[in-house]
Amino acid sequence: MQTRFVASQSVEIVVPEQPIPIKHYLRQPQRLVQALVESSRIEQLGEELFRLKMRPLSFMMLTIQPTVDMRVWTEGDGIVHLKSVACQILGMEYINQRFALDLKGRLFPSQINGVTYLKGKADLQVQVELPPPFWLTPKPVLEATGNGLLKSVLLTIKHRLMHQLLLDYRKWASATANTASAQAPDLAGQSDFA
Repeated sequence: MQTRFVASQSVEIVVPEQPIPIKHYLRQPQRLVQALVESSRIEQLGEELFRLKMRPLSFMMLTIQPTVDMRVWTEGDGIVHLKSVACQILGMEYINQRFALDLKGRLFPSQINGVTYLKGKADLQVQVELPPPFWLTPKPVLEATGNGLLKSVLLTIKHRLMHQLLLDYRKWASATANTASAQAPDLAGQSDFA
């Protein structure tokens, strides 16, 4: 039985002011990925390509562990894009051959009345042909359970974004500003980044 699950999540976070604007931080996809996912679950495949091993997910009586290849890139104006390019379900060949995951996301800084916000949206869709034991379960029950599972995945990412990303940005901005002022003591207090 072919089933489709969908979830969307939006985010708007106030970004505390730092010596270097967040748009410069967002130009480093690897920092962003490491802020969103524990480093032990990331393998960098290329400059913009990352393999993310997700935590095991429980769906009714089934436990799956997706591995997702993500392309993460930044446009010059600071807009970060995330797009899944491949997915594999480890240890379950039946599901793996009948599973498609599509994740698209955007994250960008926005100035409103002198305050910087980080705004974004992620859309996650999974299509899967479930094994025969699930065929007796009413489709609305399957869809509600699957949609809820995807929503919880996106909420976890949102919480990490709100905490880990801002924490990492603050550390990066402070270290980068200190390095810049140490290299040019006569320009202390001025910034090329403003």
